[in-house]
Amino acid sequence: MTAPQFLARVKKNGPPAVALLIGPEAYQRRQVKQVLTAAFPPDAVTTHDLAEVSLAGVLDDARSLSLFAAERLIWVVNAEAALPRGRAAEADGEGGIAADGDSAPLAAYVKDPTPGVALVFEASRFDFEGDDKRKLERVAKFYAAVPEAVELRRLDARSARLEAERLAIAAGARLDAEALDLLVESLGADLARIAVEIEKLALYAGNRAVGADDIAALVPDARASSIFALVNALGRRDRARSLEILDTLTREGEYLPLALAFLSTQFRMALVAREANLKSAQQIQGHFTRLGVPMWGSRAEQVQQTVARFSQPQLERAIKLTFEADRGMRDTRPDDRIVMERFILALAGNQPGA
Repeated sequence: MTAPQFLARVKKNGPPAVALLIGPEAYQRRQVKQVLTAAFPPDAVTTHDLAEVSLAGVLDDARSLSLFAAERLIWVVNAEAALPRGRAAEADGEGGIAADGDSAPLAAYVKDPTPGVALVFEASRFDFEGDDKRKLERVAKFYAAVPEAVELRRLDARSARLEAERLAIAAGARLDAEALDLLVESLGADLARIAVEIEKLALYAGNRAVGADDIAALVPDARASSIFALVNALGRRDRARSLEILDTLTREGEYLPLALAFLSTQFRMALVAREANLKSAQQIQGHFTRLGVPMWGSRAEQVQQTVARFSQPQLERAIKLTFEADRGMRDTRPDDRIVMERFILALAGNQPGA
């Protein structure tokens, strides 16, 4: 089911006993979490990370009766980490995600859940397209016993624009059609980012209409967001989407050698994080800070997502291809656009470890 359908059912019937949120769309996942969290007292909400605890430990917690709360919400992130090691290794293209390996205890819990406990699993690592589709299907199969499965698919540009228009009205921001189109396109239809920027624009502009110049002034990293969208598309081996984003960067007047330098830095940081076995954005931010490389939380999240999309052999190959593309751009009278197209076609094709 979709997030709006799930929220309608929660409004009518209350929080479910067990639910699975599967897919990468962050804005709708945040909506669902806000609604469910609001239904419980703050001290009745527990978070577990399956990269750090076992599925059996989570289920034991769900079975435990609390002395202080009759109703509880248990939110479980990194649900992919519960996949059996053999299958996880095949799904991830490397050494595996880790861990329990048996969904039978979860199926048994679903048949007889603890009254008053809402157990929500969050699987946001994989997408519904490209190579991720096969991986996501394995995650869905492992959690097949969960009766409430919510698909959090990325919104297309049209859907994102419709929702952005609604958000702008709700925030009291007056964006003309051109400004709204620019905001959605420059942020790669990422509704979570769009929602944040609309709030900022509403405060910035006050009662006057927001134009394209305001967006250029207030969203200085919009082009970087487009480049990061290119990283995601390359990670999915989605050639068509990668070339579309390249078109966007070209129309925006992006200096392509600078875009390539950003990609190179992104891949190198992701390789460092993978070799250091860093599991979360917080760990990545702390690690690079200790190395003397200050990093914002949002950038750490980008690096973490790149780590999730590329195996170590893929990252090493990406770095090699960026070096070759950079050398191509330094040739006599190069066509930077053609160099970038060749880079995309090479990286988004069949790769070792894919």
